Amino acid sequence: MDSLETELDRARDLAVDDLADAIESIGFECTRCGACCKGYDPDSDGDDETTEADATDREPHTATVFPDEIRDLQDAGDYDWRDVARPMPYGLDDEGDGDAGETFEWALQTDACGDCTFYEESEDGTGHCGVHDDRPLICKTYPFSVALGGTSQPMGEAVDAEGMVRAHECEGLGRDISREEAEELAAALKERAIREIEEAIAVRENYESRDVDGVVVHDSEGQKRPDGTRIERENGSQ
Repeated sequence: MDSLETELDRARDLAVDDLADAIESIGFECTRCGACCKGYDPDSDGDDETTEADATDREPHTATVFPDEIRDLQDAGDYDWRDVARPMPYGLDDEGDGDAGETFEWALQTDACGDCTFYEESEDGTGHCGVHDDRPLICKTYPFSVALGGTSQPMGEAVDAEGMVRAHECEGLGRDISREEAEELAAALKERAIREIEEAIAVRENYESRDVDGVVVHDSEGQKRPDGTRIERENGSQ
C-alpha cells in the first residue's frame, strides 16, 4: 500500500484538464433532488415520506467536513460549532446517557430525520442548500471522487468510472455538462483530494490517545470535544 505522502504527491500531480475530460465523459447536472443531502432508510424504495417518528430507522446523512470549513460556515451564519458539525459516529459507543469514545474527523450536522441541517426543501420537493456558497468541498464535488488511497468515497459504491474519476449514485449522472462547469468541478475535485490526504497526514501526526470521559474527536488540529473545544495535550499545550 502506498504511503499517504506518496498519495499526496499523486493528488498534487492530478491534471485538472484530465479530470474535466472524465467528468464530461460521464456527464452530470444537479437536479436538486436532495438525495445527497438527506438521511435514508436502507430498506426503503426511496418513495416514503420521512417524519421524526420514523427517523430512528434511517441512516443519517454523513458528509466529511474539515475544521476550517466548519469555522467558515460558523462565520457565514453566526452558528455554534455544534450547529455545523457533529463527531463522526464511527467508533463511538452509546452508553445510554450520551456517546463516548474516540473518533476521527467531523461530519456535517443533521436534523432529527437524519437530513443535513442545512438542507431545505420547497413544497414541490425541490432541494436547496442553505449555505450553498460556503458548502464544503465534499458537497461541491458530489457525486464524484478520485480513486486515490488517501481520499474518501462519498455515499455508496461507484456506479460509473472514467480514468481515476469515480461517479456515485445520483440521478443527475449522464446529463450534459458544459466544459466550464466540468473544469470548475474538476478543480474542486483536485483540491478536495489534496485536502483529504493532507488532513489524514495531520491527524496521524497529531494523534494522541486520550483516556478521558465522553467523546474525543481527533482531527488535523489535535483533540477536541464535540463542541469544538480543544483538549489540552498531556504536556499542557493545546
